[in-house]
Amino acid sequence: MSNLILIALGSALVNNVVLSQFLGLCPFLGVSKKTKTAAGMGSAVIFVITLASFVAALIYRYVLDPLGVTYLKTIVFILVIAALVQFVEMFLKKNMVSLYESLGVYLPLITTNCAVLGVALTNVQKSYGIVESVVNGFATAVGFTISIVILAGLREKMEYNDIPKPFQGMPIVLVTAGLMAIAFCGFSGLL
Repeated sequence: MSNLILIALGSALVNNVVLSQFLGLCPFLGVSKKTKTAAGMGSAVIFVITLASFVAALIYRYVLDPLGVTYLKTIVFILVIAALVQFVEMFLKKNMVSLYESLGVYLPLITTNCAVLGVALTNVQKSYGIVESVVNGFATAVGFTISIVILAGLREKMEYNDIPKPFQGMPIVLVTAGLMAIAFCGFSGLL
């Protein structure tokens, strides 16, 4: 149990997928204008990464490894992720139309979000079992959600600030993200 807690804390805070590993920057920067949209994207990413970690671990352990075709893991994981994102997109389009429209092009981009594939490959690289893979995937996605919601909140506050012209727009967002990354380095003493 303590091993799972260490994996969860390490994935969510210490080795934050966005602020430490720099994976998933496209939706992190693109969808973080409003906290509601950022939280919606975070929820979708939590669902996709957790489920992708579970399915990828099952496929790797019970299909690819026994057949000796582990070299196909990247292609298989991409197909699994694409199918899960399609499922999420259909669900949101039918049940949460406003969130679906606010996420726009970034929802299908979860398919190409390198954080999702990165987690599945990291699980294999670290030889995690199925439970550890799911915990790592869930915690990584929660870390992504924490990061994107914090950045969205900061961006909402920055709208009302007097920012020098050269820093307006994406430059101040990148500076803010860099400062967040430095702040998250403080969690490294946690483990």
